[in-house]
Amino acid sequence: MRSTSTATALAVLFSSVALTAVTAGTASAVTTTVGSPGGLAVSDSLKRVFVGDGANGRIFAADYNGNQVDSVTGVEGVSELALSDDGNTLYAALRGTHEIVALDPATLDIKTRYPVATGTGPAHIAFAGGKVWFSYGDQWDGDLGSVDPAVDPASGIDPVALTQLPTEGTGSGLWGQALLDTDPQRPGLLAVGETGDSSGTLAVLDVSGATPKVTAWHDTSYALTNGVYDVDLVTGGDQVLVNGTDRDAFANGTFTKAGAYPTGQGADIGPGGLIAQTSGTQVAIYRPDTTRPVRTYTPGTGPVNDVAWAPDASRVFALVNFSNGYTLKALTQPTLSVPTLTVNAPATATRAKQLTVTGKISATVPLPAGAKLSVTRTDLESPNGKALASVTVKSDGTYSFTNTPPAGGKVKYTVKYAGDTEHTAATASDTVEVSRASTSLSLNNNGKLYSYGTDVKFTAHLGTTYKGRSVSIYADPFGSDKGKKLIKAGTVNADGNISAWVDMTRDTAVTAVFSGDARYKPKTVKSTAYAKVKISTAVSKHYKTAKIGSTSYYWFHKNTDPLLTTTMTYYPGREQRFDLQVYYQGSWYSTDSEYFPLGSNGKSAVSLGAPGESGIRARMRSVYVNSSSGDTVNSTTYGSWKYLYFSN
Repeated sequence: MRSTSTATALAVLFSSVALTAVTAGTASAVTTTVGSPGGLAVSDSLKRVFVGDGANGRIFAADYNGNQVDSVTGVEGVSELALSDDGNTLYAALRGTHEIVALDPATLDIKTRYPVATGTGPAHIAFAGGKVWFSYGDQWDGDLGSVDPAVDPASGIDPVALTQLPTEGTGSGLWGQALLDTDPQRPGLLAVGETGDSSGTLAVLDVSGATPKVTAWHDTSYALTNGVYDVDLVTGGDQVLVNGTDRDAFANGTFTKAGAYPTGQGADIGPGGLIAQTSGTQVAIYRPDTTRPVRTYTPGTGPVNDVAWAPDASRVFALVNFSNGYTLKALTQPTLSVPTLTVNAPATATRAKQLTVTGKISATVPLPAGAKLSVTRTDLESPNGKALASVTVKSDGTYSFTNTPPAGGKVKYTVKYAGDTEHTAATASDTVEVSRASTSLSLNNNGKLYSYGTDVKFTAHLGTTYKGRSVSIYADPFGSDKGKKLIKAGTVNADGNISAWVDMTRDTAVTAVFSGDARYKPKTVKSTAYAKVKISTAVSKHYKTAKIGSTSYYWFHKNTDPLLTTTMTYYPGREQRFDLQVYYQGSWYSTDSEYFPLGSNGKSAVSLGAPGESGIRARMRSVYVNSSSGDTVNSTTYGSWKYLYFSN
């Protein structure tokens, strides 16, 4: 950390209006997001991208993946960035404090602040001819200034020079703060594009000497453009690219139309004259003087504000508008065309019979003649894929091959292009449903009724298959509180059988599943077996038991109230049905059937009431009735009759 005295001395020396706080750190996965775009610059030697944030007075440094690695504050109103030709200095134009600031790109430490004596700007900057060039001014008084970094401010000579726009050959000058651009391969030229009006003034200046000179000038309204919003000096030719679209050649001091790319809004020109053009939410890459893009990116849902090439052409960096601001995106492999590859296989096919697969591969950059595609078949017998013979692409991009699938089921054919020096790799696939034979599968005990708690053996029998001989057995007891559960899985025996035991405490759906194999389809069968509840009834308050005829009765005095307590298998909300009958003249007559709830212990006690009369014979039983007793998890079950006799 700098000491206070050192920082103060530097502030005085460089006429700084504020001390600068620097935040540094190592590479992280934090994306680089700014409130409003304030310029893009890319350092090849440092593999860093510099992004200005005009809304928050910051400059960020990001790695080549777009992740923030460093930042500096105290650069209010930063509007544009530029690197020196040697890459050792990063320059920033500050509208807010009317300065050009020089920073160390490796650390983002501010090296020098250059005050600019203007009330409007500086706005745009570029480095050419060993100097920093900047535009400034307002309507009708736009002009050009420069900073000579070779001049030491302490020498008493001001390194900042204003009114640098040549007066000879520039007509009425500039309306406002002009856009600026340079080409590293032509370090003495500076492209100028007027902003703020629709006349579209363009200029190319020679700034290699002591003062700028006009190479070409155009200010005829609407002759070339209806306003300049972006200007780029074209690599490899005497042209400027306007608004990412129009190529205007300059010669003999004037401009003429030289061609156009499909309509865009802005661009950056990279190594070899490659064009990265912005258009709405897309970035399109063009080779020089072509009309079909090498490839197109859609890096986000919002418009693309600005783009910049990496000097090694390995990627393009784009500032994309998102809901929380503008985010830096790294667009990789921009020089490689992305092929479109299709695979068309029949929807269905017969196993062990030949089928034909067709497809096509195409790209905006033609593929090399005789390009080959690799083919892989994935099926039940080759789950990791089996390589088939490669196929050669025809001159029109189509291809076809035949194959005889040995396995049934879903068979996937995957076709791949490995890529080349001009194309990325491409992969596509299609799936065929290949026929399989049917096998038999059975499961016993369907529809059978069992006493509560009976252990029942369920046996599945599997018929003829190819290689798969495994069967899984599942039990799914009735009731929402229990789920389906695997109770047995394994290979059937020599007779094709496999068995599992089920404790029948509820009605239960049992399923047997054969998952299929390469030649036989899957098969599932179900058996539903039923289980009674457990019921018992205890009689109390009788004074004896004795038979009447061959039937045993509980004997009560005529004024005694019998208590009948039923115990039944418990389930939430379950009720028992209490049936009561009276014997009269040789027959039993029903007098009442009423439902009584079970307690959580499964018990339900019913007081019958004293008849007050002797010689009465009665009987009762408890019944679980599927559905009517409050649930459907067991089968209807009748308890045994209990016989009652009332005496004096």
